[in-house]
Amino acid sequence: MTKTTPETHAKPVNLRIREDVRILIDRAAKIRGKTRSDFMIDAAYRAAEDTLLDQALIKVDPESYQHYLDILDEPPSGEGFARLMNAPKPWQG
Repeated sequence: MTKTTPETHAKPVNLRIREDVRILIDRAAKIRGKTRSDFMIDAAYRAAEDTLLDQALIKVDPESYQHYLDILDEPPSGEGFARLMNAPKPWQG
């Protein structure tokens, strides 16, 4: 009988990183109250999700797509836009 590992069982991953990168990761992990491994896993997981979400394909009917393009072609307006444009800029004193 072959012993199988459940899918929830953690598998080791070996990485070679420069000392300065390891020190930086350790500092950040400590600030977050995490181990180096947990910090790296969380960061890699978020990066993987972002990469996969960037690949999402959304299909719509031609009318919906044209409506979307029409909205994008409209000039920005509204109170929120005016407030944003009139807000002090950090680089302007």
